[in-house]
Amino acid sequence: MLVVLGLLTSFLSFLYVTAPSIRKFFAGGVCRTNVQLSGKVVVITGANTGIGKETARELSRARVYIACRDVLKGESAASEIRADTKNSQVLVRKLDLSDTKSIRAFAEGFLAEEKQLHILINNAGVMLCPYSKTADGFETHLGVNHLGHFLLTRLLLERLKESAPARVVTLSSVVHHAGKIRFHDLQGEKYYNRGFAYCHSKLANVLFTRELAKRLKGTGVTTYAVHPGIVRSELVRHSFLLCLLWRLFSPFLKTTWEGAQTSLHCALAEGLEPLSGKYFRVTQPEQHSPFSAILGKWHSSASPRRPPLLVAESGKRAAGAAWGHEGGKKTLQLPRKQAKGMDEEDKAFKQKQEERKTFQELKNPRQEGKGKSKTAQMSHEAKNL
Repeated sequence: MLVVLGLLTSFLSFLYVTAPSIRKFFAGGVCRTNVQLSGKVVVITGANTGIGKETARELSRARVYIACRDVLKGESAASEIRADTKNSQVLVRKLDLSDTKSIRAFAEGFLAEEKQLHILINNAGVMLCPYSKTADGFETHLGVNHLGHFLLTRLLLERLKESAPARVVTLSSVVHHAGKIRFHDLQGEKYYNRGFAYCHSKLANVLFTRELAKRLKGTGVTTYAVHPGIVRSELVRHSFLLCLLWRLFSPFLKTTWEGAQTSLHCALAEGLEPLSGKYFRVTQPEQHSPFSAILGKWHSSASPRRPPLLVAESGKRAAGAAWGHEGGKKTLQLPRKQAKGMDEEDKAFKQKQEERKTFQELKNPRQEGKGKSKTAQMSHEAKNL
């Protein structure tokens, strides 16, 4: 027993001593580029902490907007970056992705203030939140991680086109492979699991990036989804267990600077234009979820007049009806094909439920009367046939 404990202690000690080397091995590449950022304008959501803060620090040669909900925390991060980089062009603006009014206010203020936008990094996000809804009634993971960035990108899209070449980088996650777009229960009202809710929202990020790339083809604006890796950050703050595990295995986890490298690569690296719409893990494009490929094929076959759920409609509908403002109710819009398909699925499901109910009634002796009436009715229908 003592020998086993001794070996285990020795192994753990060796593991922790070599942790920096192990982390460096799995951290992947480092973004190295000579791209001139002087005169460029960058917007980064959630850059008051974590990966976003390090991304802002690395891009501080440009004019950087830190768009975050906590302005005081944002100002603290901006002051630190200004002191480190000697760049006074690091600005903070309020943006609450859980409130469409705040998103519109930010976009309106930015468009009035800036005539160009070269890089938009959709970095902010939430993870493992208890069930809750945004100010507009959307499930929090879907509302903040996907729909908030969806609306923000749409509102800033024309400015990005005018500033081309420009890029949109959206932080997704490797867990999008476990995600599924549950059209029949987008808000998680029928069933909610906070782990899967996060996975679903990250899949939505990948799908949004793919479709946006298709629609922006030829405009000079390219878009990428990225997985930053497993990073020591505040993202896991809603889970006591993950917080504990993050502390225990912190020597093996990426630092926020290492986690920012994939975002920086997609924002700055030259020659990535042909890879627009791809999902990047570390600094290389990777295969996305099979579900996103299937749904992507459906998207490409959908009528161009009725855009898919995850991408904004053009013109004024993009900022209004794409969010589903019809009859004073906030609902996500579905394409006609899909809405019809879902109706047929619902009818088939209800029919099966009725058949099961009838079968149970016939089997159940306590409902003999009902069973007889049903049997008689079925016999009558059979004779008519």
